[in-house]
Amino acid sequence: MRVLGIETSCDESAAAVVEDGYKLLSSAISSSMDLHAAYGGVVPEIAARSHLEVVLPVIDEALKIAKVGWQDIDAISVTRGPGLGGSLLIGLTTARTLAIVKNKPLYGVNHVTAHVYANFLTKTSLPGYKLPKNQPKFPLLALIISGGHSQLVLFAHHFKYTVLGQTVDDAVGEAFDKVAKLLGLPYPGGPSISKAAINGNPETIKLPKARLDNRYDFSFSGLKTAVLRATQELCGKTYDFPSTQLSSLLTNQQKADIAASFQRVAIETLIRGVKQAVEEYSPASIVIAGGVAANQELRRQLVKVLPQQIEYTDIKLCTDNAAMVASLGYFMAKKNRPQADPYTLEIDPGLRM
Repeated sequence: MRVLGIETSCDESAAAVVEDGYKLLSSAISSSMDLHAAYGGVVPEIAARSHLEVVLPVIDEALKIAKVGWQDIDAISVTRGPGLGGSLLIGLTTARTLAIVKNKPLYGVNHVTAHVYANFLTKTSLPGYKLPKNQPKFPLLALIISGGHSQLVLFAHHFKYTVLGQTVDDAVGEAFDKVAKLLGLPYPGGPSISKAAINGNPETIKLPKARLDNRYDFSFSGLKTAVLRATQELCGKTYDFPSTQLSSLLTNQQKADIAASFQRVAIETLIRGVKQAVEEYSPASIVIAGGVAANQELRRQLVKVLPQQIEYTDIKLCTDNAAMVASLGYFMAKKNRPQADPYTLEIDPGLRM
């Protein structure tokens, strides 16, 4: 079964063709990230306009790379939420129209859940992809960490899961972006912080870890504020000094030390929850999904504390992509999940797992 996936929840316009939920036939992505970099974050209106311009060419490219025509596509899977309303609307409207015109079954998927299903892709003939050798087994523990989401989820099997914990304020990806902006590092913050941290001392600055009633919940707002206060102290400035001007007062070494210290505590916060869940539930597989899963320090630290090896998907499939959407769509079809009505399916920007 071949599924065309369409993803437009944020600033990437993506399309992909996946066969039987595990074989990646194509993945095409057009990102508008460069347009947002000057603003230090995604501008919703710019993202939506970019999707409108490129979504159809991206879909055509995905079909071309996969060497298939519409007669070879068995279903369409599209992200319906969560995400930016204008961006979601472009992708969903496109998918609905194509489902009607091409007479294809349509599945609306949860973007956050889809990140987990990037790890079910194990085969491809495409160059430059390093995929897991085996699909995850159930029960499956998933740490889903991206720009807008931080969740720890235990899957009994497909579509039966329990959210053990989630962020109560900022997601870890948001915290990376905001700390990077404070330090004058480029957007997106994850790669910038990781690069700067290589030359820093992670023990230079003492930063707090949040303690919450639910030990599986996360909080990064206090950590972000602590970084701000430590930076102000290093610069000899009080809280009323504009934070946007602090980076100009820091040396490159100070930026590296702050980045390394922040990254260490953020990762330790994530790992603490994963380690506790592994000890309590003994999952058969562990999956780290979402853009922050590409963080190499996170991967190194997990090796030290977990009793089993994690198979990561390719870094290109950690960030937003349509292959994960197509894979999830396949399993929805296989498990007889309800098809969406292409005449009535709506976006849900606040969709939750």
